[in-house]
Amino acid sequence: MRLQEKFKDVQRAGKALLATNYYNYETLRAVLEAAKSKNVPLILQLTKSSIDYMGLENAVAMGRAGLKYFGVEGWIHLDHGGSVELVERCLKAGFDSVMFDGSELPFDENIALTKQVVEMAKPFNANVEAELGYVAKLGQSTEKMNLTTPEDARKFVNATGVNALAVAIGTAHGFYKSEPKLDFERLEAIKNATDAFLVLHGGSGVPDEAIRKAVSLGICKVNIATEIKNMFTQTLKKELVQNEEIDLRKTFPPAIKAVKELIEHKLSLVN
Repeated sequence: MRLQEKFKDVQRAGKALLATNYYNYETLRAVLEAAKSKNVPLILQLTKSSIDYMGLENAVAMGRAGLKYFGVEGWIHLDHGGSVELVERCLKAGFDSVMFDGSELPFDENIALTKQVVEMAKPFNANVEAELGYVAKLGQSTEKMNLTTPEDARKFVNATGVNALAVAIGTAHGFYKSEPKLDFERLEAIKNATDAFLVLHGGSGVPDEAIRKAVSLGICKVNIATEIKNMFTQTLKKELVQNEEIDLRKTFPPAIKAVKELIEHKLSLVN
């Protein structure tokens, strides 16, 4: 099933798909074990940094093999693609879904490049995601607020034909210094303004009830990345301090288990 069709299914059911980034075999295994245990589908995400680290073909092959091995229904998605060239490479490598992130570009330029990506993706039957508004990335200020407006969302989706739209309603990427306050009234208005599948970026650290409410108001995809990296690394650090074991097959499993439990909880929120 194409991701676009799955989005329709979860939207009708009042649910969402969890999209989890993976960075190596261990984090891939953790998120897939979680999805298998919950018997729910999952989106596997790769950023340019992860692609550069693992290699494009290798990263995709790992994801495909993992989905088959664990028996999980899933899709591979390019997260925050910063160029049309990277999107094209990922489509040719077999990605089910791609994101072109032109959110920091002028509105008209974001439209033009996103429209180009939408046309490029059609022969591949791939889902296309874009971002509109300011969702602070790692290292960027969370003080700046440029939230998505319903009017801009309608204009953007109509002009580009994009399938999914990441909207700025008060979240940020990375860690929060204080509890994020999501603008649910804005989300509801955006949902009423466009038929695009709405995406919540910066899901790490958002309170459980806020995620549940966002899904109930139309969010179809929730991204989790920072919490995965943090949970894996912090657990591994503790393990390495507590013993002198050098066998990676013994030091990694506790970190894998911790991430699995984290993702199991997140899956329960969106389902």
